[in-house]
Amino acid sequence: MLKQIEGSHAVAEAVGLCRPEVICAYPISPQTHIVEGLSQLVRSGEIENCEYVNAESEFSAMSVAIGASAAGARSYTATASQGLLYMAEAVYNASGLGLPIVMTLGNRALGAPINIWNDHSDSMSMRDSGWIQIFAEDNQEAVDLHIQAFKIAETLSLPVMVCMDGFILTHAYERVDLPLQEQVDAFLPPYEPRQVLDPANPVSIGAMVGPEAYAEVRYLAHHKQLQALELIPEISREFKARFGRNSGGLIGPYHSENVETVVVAMGSVNGTIKEVIDQMRAEGISIGSLSLRTFRPFPKQAIGEALKNAKRVIAVEKNLSAGRGGVISTNLRSATVETSPEVTTVIAGLGGRDITMVSLRKMFDKIIDGASENIEYLDLNWDVVNHELERERQRRLSGPIAENVLREVAGRSDNQV
Repeated sequence: MLKQIEGSHAVAEAVGLCRPEVICAYPISPQTHIVEGLSQLVRSGEIENCEYVNAESEFSAMSVAIGASAAGARSYTATASQGLLYMAEAVYNASGLGLPIVMTLGNRALGAPINIWNDHSDSMSMRDSGWIQIFAEDNQEAVDLHIQAFKIAETLSLPVMVCMDGFILTHAYERVDLPLQEQVDAFLPPYEPRQVLDPANPVSIGAMVGPEAYAEVRYLAHHKQLQALELIPEISREFKARFGRNSGGLIGPYHSENVETVVVAMGSVNGTIKEVIDQMRAEGISIGSLSLRTFRPFPKQAIGEALKNAKRVIAVEKNLSAGRGGVISTNLRSATVETSPEVTTVIAGLGGRDITMVSLRKMFDKIIDGASENIEYLDLNWDVVNHELERERQRRLSGPIAENVLREVAGRSDNQV
C-alpha cells in the first residue's frame, strides 16, 4: 500500500506489522516520532497483544527489552545519540545474552558539544557491542530493513540495530510502500525463542563466567556474527522474492564494477553521491559507488570482491574517530589488502552539516587528480580552526573551545553581512 508518510511513522507501522509483544522506549530526538507512533498504534488496538512500556530512561528501556525477550516476547525499542550511550551497559548485555531484540537508532551526533543533528557517531560508538548493524539509505529501505531485522535477529538469536539518519530520514515525508499484514505474516513467522525463562522448566540466564569459559563464550558470539554474513543476503533475497524490492543485504553496488574510482558510504548520503556519480559518468569519468548496508558484521569478503578492480576508493564518512580518522576507511583497508587500492577518507556531514553535490564533486575531482591528503574534511572552515589553534598557542587560559568557535563563526558571519 503506497503512502505519503513521514519516515518515523512509516517505521512505526512497519514495526507494528511485525507483531511485537513488548515495546519499551524513552523519547529522545530524532527518534521520538517513532515511539509516539507505536504508542498510538498499541493504544488504538491496531497492534494487538502488545504491551507498551514508557520507561524512565534509555537504560531502563533496554533493560525492559532484555527481560521481555528473555521471557519469550518479541521485543522492540528505539533510541538515538546520548540515549544509546546511557543504555550502553545493557546494549552489551543484550548481545552477550544472545537476545533477538530489534532497535531503531535515529542516527545523531554525540556530545559534547551537544548537537541534535545527524551523523553516525552514535552507531560507531557501539560498533563492537555484538549487535548486528544495518543502515537504511531511504525510508523505503528503513521500512523493509525493520521487517528483515526481526527475522535476522530471531534466526540467529542476536540483537539487530537498524540505523536511519536522524531528521534526514526520520522526519522526511516520502512515498513508501507499506506491505499488508498477511504479507508480513507470511514472511516473518511467530517468534520461537532459543532460550526462555520458564517457571515450568527453570534455567538461569546471565551466569558469572570465569577464565575457564569466557573466551569460548566470546568466540561463539563472534561465530554468530560470521553466520550473519551468510544469513543477511539470504533473507534479503527471500524478501525480494516476496515483496519485489531489493532491500537489505551486505552491500549495494552502483555502477561500481570495473571502474577506477569507487565511493563507499553508509546511509542517506548515498542518494546524493549517486547523483554526483551520474554527472561524472556522463562526462566519461570512470566512477561508481558502493552503499555499505551492513557494517557489523563487517562484510570483508563481499567488499573485497566488489573493490577488486578499483584503483582508488573514497570513503565518505559521517564520523570522526578522534586521534585516528575515519572508522569506515580503516575497515575498508582491511578488506582490500590483496589489491591495495588508494583509500582516501572524507569526513563529512558531522553534526548535521549539509553534504552538497557541489562540495562532493569538488572533493572527488581533487582526489582523482591526486591532489588530496590521506584524510580530507569536507567544507571544514580552516580559518576558524586555525584561529582557535593560534588562540591556544598564545594563551594558557584560552577558554572553552566550542564557545570560542561559536563566537568566531558568528563574528565572521556578521562581517560578511
